[in-house]
Amino acid sequence: MKTPFYISISVIAFVLSKMIMAVLCYRRWKRNQSVFRESSKGGKLVMFRSQRIKSLKPSMFLKKTMKLSNKDVIGSGGYGVVYKLVIGDGISFAVKKLNRISADQDRGFERELEAMGDIKHRNIVTLHGYYTAPHYNLLVYELMSNGSLDGLLHGKSVNKTFLDWPSRYKIALGAARGISYLHHDCVPHIIHRDIKSSNILLDRNLEARVSDFGLATLMEPDKTHVSTLVAGTFGYLAPEYFDTGKATAKGDVYSFGVVLLELLTGKKPTDEAFVEEGTKLVTWVKSVVEEKREEYVLDISLNDSPIDEINHVFSIALMCLEPEPTKRPTMAEVVKMLEQIRPELSENRTNCTSSS
Repeated sequence: MKTPFYISISVIAFVLSKMIMAVLCYRRWKRNQSVFRESSKGGKLVMFRSQRIKSLKPSMFLKKTMKLSNKDVIGSGGYGVVYKLVIGDGISFAVKKLNRISADQDRGFERELEAMGDIKHRNIVTLHGYYTAPHYNLLVYELMSNGSLDGLLHGKSVNKTFLDWPSRYKIALGAARGISYLHHDCVPHIIHRDIKSSNILLDRNLEARVSDFGLATLMEPDKTHVSTLVAGTFGYLAPEYFDTGKATAKGDVYSFGVVLLELLTGKKPTDEAFVEEGTKLVTWVKSVVEEKREEYVLDISLNDSPIDEINHVFSIALMCLEPEPTKRPTMAEVVKMLEQIRPELSENRTNCTSSS
């Protein structure tokens, strides 16, 4: 007698669920074998073992970290201060200090950061570890030599590297790949919740690296959103987030659309001119682009750039900025659309995997 179809499906689903659980348990076990922990008065340092830090003694790392001061500050923002930490012969890290909010949130903070310790992707800044203390947390990242996209675009960076159109396109595509990886390839999926130009860092080759997971939220594959307190940066937040308090991948897509407008216009979302006129970057650009006058809002330094490519990126940005979340593309679709503009840059980009 033939086995009923629904029973076969149930058996297959059961076996697959067990296989997934086994893989996740193995990854958790392997992660626990690949970290070192060092405690101090009231605090705990957790570092993920890597080639970069394997020769460092935990006690020395902790001692150096505790001695960071104002002279080591290399940046600051609404959610913390960033320090440059140098250990030994020129081994450098970026350390971001975040104020603690509650014990419950900190337990989630540790769980999420341990999951992020698995991430290995060329367009995501490597998280080397973290430190928890009674009143603050520290995130330890790799240091990016060209600082942030915000710094290069808006003049805050000491490095006055000129961002021509090929560089801006490369940055847009790299950042999109990084966010897409968080949304679609990580298990659990990761919603960043604070995509903005200051959280897109650039290495010496101007390769984009998505950074700062201080607000990131894990989301199981079968979920569509995570309910949270509204957090993020004004000018980048999707309109529905204020109404629902639900963090979604489509909210990150909206924020990325704002970043695309920054790359195209050279203007900040909270530019003083917009504040004076009672508008914002998104509204201003939409009104102009709808009238087919993209050149009016284009950064003056891009005037000699290929207009067809620029218009294509404008159209992608507007798709990301659709008021209705369901009408926005996914980040995987955004990556495909950007790759079609310059297919030659899509080759040899297969080494984007997480550590198992």
